[in-house]
Amino acid sequence: MARVRQPYGKVEKRYFKWIYLFLLPSVIVFIMFYVKPIWTMVWTSFTKWDGFNDPSFIGMKNYVRVFTNSASAISLKNLLYWSIIAMTLHAGFGVLVAFVLYHHPKGWKFCRAVFMIPNVISAAAWALIYRFLFDDHVGLLNSAIRRIFPDFHLQWFYTSPAAFWAVTLTWLFYAVIVTLVVLQDLMAIPVSMDEAAHLDGATGWQLTRYIHLPLCRGAIGTSLLCSITSRISMYECIALTTGGGPGDDTMSLSVLLVRAITDYNYGFANAIGVIMFIFGLIIMAVINKVFKMGESALS
Repeated sequence: MARVRQPYGKVEKRYFKWIYLFLLPSVIVFIMFYVKPIWTMVWTSFTKWDGFNDPSFIGMKNYVRVFTNSASAISLKNLLYWSIIAMTLHAGFGVLVAFVLYHHPKGWKFCRAVFMIPNVISAAAWALIYRFLFDDHVGLLNSAIRRIFPDFHLQWFYTSPAAFWAVTLTWLFYAVIVTLVVLQDLMAIPVSMDEAAHLDGATGWQLTRYIHLPLCRGAIGTSLLCSITSRISMYECIALTTGGGPGDDTMSLSVLLVRAITDYNYGFANAIGVIMFIFGLIIMAVINKVFKMGESALS
């Protein structure tokens, strides 16, 4: 007697209990190390808490302080500016390098190595390097400028508004993550697709505009997400160069968060953390929508 084959959906349901069983450890770990800390952060952001005594509920005071405090307001403004710079100049430079390397110009392997080597240095070490690079007396930059303008003197990290741009330059052109992510997608494009486009008379620019860029849509969206979220959590290069100064010109939310923790003001620190978390979620939602991250690039 022939065996009757069950519908695919019914056969699949038989294994659901085993799927849930194997997922259970991951779910438990996710709840313990992600959901619970996030809930604690959100709840204590409405309290006054020093980390030792029980939190006391104070309502929205921490959030009012974030949006009315001058340092917090400058931090939010800086985050907006740095996010715009990250998703245009920073990510754009990384994408440009990826496309140049993809076409294998003469000396491309050497350029790839030179471009990637500085990115393996830690953010803390790179910040210290820039402190000496931008130093007024022994720094390479000012020494070069004084060859043209002998009377030029500027402490980049301690003078406004130069400090903002000095901090920005510590990360602006180091976009190796963007380059690697986009280059990986470019290398995955079938050669036959390029050959077919050439047979149809497509120029190099048309090939890039109508084939390569659309097929790298997901990689570019991922790169933008990584670039902007890195600006949200940016701490080392500010703490080790300007400390948020001069005044509060280069202040960031992460620096304020660490200062609040140092002052045992965990309620205010967690309110800053919630704002950073929400900002990250908004960025992720916008990028997912604009770049259609859940859809195939060929659709």
